[in-house]
Amino acid sequence: MNFKPSITEKFLDLFYTELECDVPDTNSKLNLHILKIENNQFCYEELIKQLGNHMIPFALSKKEIREFEKDQRYFELVEKAASKFRDAKVNDGEAGELLLFCFLESHLKAPKILTKLEIKLSSNDYAKGSDGIHLLELAPKNYQLIFGESKLEQSLTTSISHAFKSIHDFLTRKKNNIHDEIGLINSQLCKEAFDEDLYQFLKSVIMPKASDTDPIVKNNAFAIFAGFEIDPTEEEKRLSNDKFLALIKSQIKTEVEGKMNHITKKIEEYKLFSYTFYVYVFPFMKLEETRKDIIKKITRAEE
Repeated sequence: MNFKPSITEKFLDLFYTELECDVPDTNSKLNLHILKIENNQFCYEELIKQLGNHMIPFALSKKEIREFEKDQRYFELVEKAASKFRDAKVNDGEAGELLLFCFLESHLKAPKILTKLEIKLSSNDYAKGSDGIHLLELAPKNYQLIFGESKLEQSLTTSISHAFKSIHDFLTRKKNNIHDEIGLINSQLCKEAFDEDLYQFLKSVIMPKASDTDPIVKNNAFAIFAGFEIDPTEEEKRLSNDKFLALIKSQIKTEVEGKMNHITKKIEEYKLFSYTFYVYVFPFMKLEETRKDIIKKITRAEE
């Protein structure tokens, strides 16, 4: 079935992959990607270029993109994708949502079924529910429907805590919960599926029939993007490039490894043992400034 990620592994060339491991006693995988560092700074301009390249499949459905491309309306296509983002001044989360989308597509190889952004009617709309939904094939006829949750906070502990609380709420609240979301995906499928075969395939995975002789197995899983801030001291910034890189990488890695217990604790606290979690941890310098800057630049918003 031609349902593939729209982002290749090439996206990962921008990052040092410092951690890819299982979290003990859970069904969780922890990933730490650190953005390339040059001259003791993260290469944000390169990241913004890459995110700008990938904002179209993030913000619009495959069907919509095909319509624009068919008529060669490329300028309008970019304009339409950019118009989905909220104003950078009030936009504190969509940079994380876009990064999570990119990691799920390029690293986990789980193509998007839907993002919150594409079903917003205007840039001021704010949809509850997950940030995006992806499909991962574990084995033939065995799938995970992955619901994304992105949090950007100064502290990594806070980011992880808030993400797990959101997921717990999403599973337990009476409205806008996971069952409503699966119903929503079902109603929006025709937008992602540009042909009848793909539509039928996605439908059969999202709402599998247990009565089939060789049934499809589908379980729900979660992906967390936990952005946090690191703040090198003046002294550290004056180190030689080699020493700075080695120090920052090892500081971040140590901090992230130290959060494994916290992840386990949250899974226990909310009794989420039966779910798989894919946790993507991502450090920023100057978090507040950077996340606004990313949105401003990829949408080419006026100053």
